[in-house]
Amino acid sequence: MKQNTMLAMILAGGRGSRLHELTNKVAKPAVSYGGRYRIVDFPLSNCANSGIDIVGVLTQYESILLNSYVAAGRRWGLDAKDSGVFVLPPREKADTNLDVYRGTADAISQNIDFIDTYSPEYVLILSGDHIYKMNYAKMLAEHKAKGADATIAVIEVPMREASRFGIMNADEDGRIVEFEEKPEHPKSNLASMGIYIFDWKLLRKMLTADLKNPDSSHDFGKDIIPQMLQDGKNLFAYKFKGYWKDVGTIDSLWEANMDLLGDRPALDLRDESWRIFSRNYAEPPHFVGENAVIGNALVTEGCEIYGSVVNSVISGGVVVEKGATVKDSVILDGVRICEGAQVRYSILDAGTTVGRGACVGCERKNASGITLVGGGLTLPENAVIPDGVRADAAYVAALEQAREAV
Repeated sequence: MKQNTMLAMILAGGRGSRLHELTNKVAKPAVSYGGRYRIVDFPLSNCANSGIDIVGVLTQYESILLNSYVAAGRRWGLDAKDSGVFVLPPREKADTNLDVYRGTADAISQNIDFIDTYSPEYVLILSGDHIYKMNYAKMLAEHKAKGADATIAVIEVPMREASRFGIMNADEDGRIVEFEEKPEHPKSNLASMGIYIFDWKLLRKMLTADLKNPDSSHDFGKDIIPQMLQDGKNLFAYKFKGYWKDVGTIDSLWEANMDLLGDRPALDLRDESWRIFSRNYAEPPHFVGENAVIGNALVTEGCEIYGSVVNSVISGGVVVEKGATVKDSVILDGVRICEGAQVRYSILDAGTTVGRGACVGCERKNASGITLVGGGLTLPENAVIPDGVRADAAYVAALEQAREAV
């Protein structure tokens, strides 16, 4: 097998429990976004656009959908000769009884043989659950220019929020002198983006030693990076300036969708110079009824809009009936919003039906958060779902019981 300059490994096994019903059956990187995308499309597209030919995607939690989605490497142009996207779930080996990834570093350690197959000079480690555009080739060029053993992408965050992140303290030359994991009193605002470039020979040696350490949590932030600093290795910060979003909560996922709207969106998916590749819908063009109203919205193929859609992101196959209103919301695939229903400041998961005259997230008095309705549910006619509610099957069943008791 020919040697590759840099190979990418995407850590995509996270559960994303703060996304509630959205990740009950799918891993966080497979969550829908922006009408037609999944979160994992962003690191994969960044790899393709950066000229990285070999990408391993490490999956674990509820991985069936993610595995099948990622395996279609042609979406990102990574299906040609000497290139590919490889799904790497945990696997039991003859010399060990390990069957799960125990941490971010352990996930890479268990796939040393895969990486060795391609003999890369450098390995790029990525998180599979952030939304951003980045040219990894530029990061590699800086890594080489500085003679770094490891380069860590960082982004400046407001100082008041710095305690939520892993913080890199660096000198004037960008050399990292200290790493603090979610410090109570941060010394800088350079937050780690979970994007690392390592010299593979050095990282391989460190991973092998880490595997044998019974006291290690086998994590890059908690173990590998601190050990490299302790050993006096050359670690540098790569300052990223651009859009980057950690969509770890319902509210942040909603905000990231809203960032796609407007004439000059915070994240421009229409930029032909750096395309984000995704699935192609085998659906007819969306249909807009004679009396429909659409303003500042993304509407995907297969939709039928007869009512009003304003300041919202609408995924494929959604039907908004006449007299229904959708505002400031994110509607996932196959949702039906029946006549006279209102949806505001909400995320509706795939396959949901909102009954006639129902009101979802309409009583927004204290801006208490985004309303979420789980997938495949049917909300009763004239039901009222207050803002900030996480409506699952049990919640809807309670609504039905209350109606029957009246």
